[in-house]
Amino acid sequence: MMNDLTGKNAVVLGASARGGTGFAVARALAQAGARVTIAARSADKLAALADEIGARWIACDAGDAAQIAALAEYAADGGKLDIAVNAAALPVIGGIADIDFAQVEQAMQVNYYGMLHFVRECAGRMNDNGSIVLISSYSAVQPIHPHFAYACAKAATDCLVRYAALEYGPRGIRVNSILPGPIKSDLAKDLF
Repeated sequence: MMNDLTGKNAVVLGASARGGTGFAVARALAQAGARVTIAARSADKLAALADEIGARWIACDAGDAAQIAALAEYAADGGKLDIAVNAAALPVIGGIADIDFAQVEQAMQVNYYGMLHFVRECAGRMNDNGSIVLISSYSAVQPIHPHFAYACAKAATDCLVRYAALEYGPRGIRVNSILPGPIKSDLAKDLF
């Protein structure tokens, strides 16, 4: 059971899929009383999901620095954030020998650079004693072939979390990553 989050302002990026991790987190935060903003690229899905949980929404590409800055500004809504969760992910399939380098860059853009922009933008608009959570992956520590580009980007994200915790810790901002294994969702359906 989650603590009472009445009066807390939360944002969840990567929340456009019913049954997905981001939407489950957003729903739990809303049920605990937080004011929630959800975001993802799929604007057509966001409105219905936002209505379902009583959230606000904004379209945001998780790999675009300007859109992430706009998301943080919109979610803060002239005030401050208390909770920021980035559950966005881009699975990139391919082995080291045969993957196209553009795919590696795509994996880094969403799964690492996007996380970096999210931390920077949200922490800059966060109350002291806030919380930032990045959804990483078990594949960052236990190889799951052929997901090396995705896993390497998530490993970089886990390193980012340690540095962000060090940098924002003096303000009481907790920065953590969660490393789940495969979750039965549309994004990972091919793994099952």
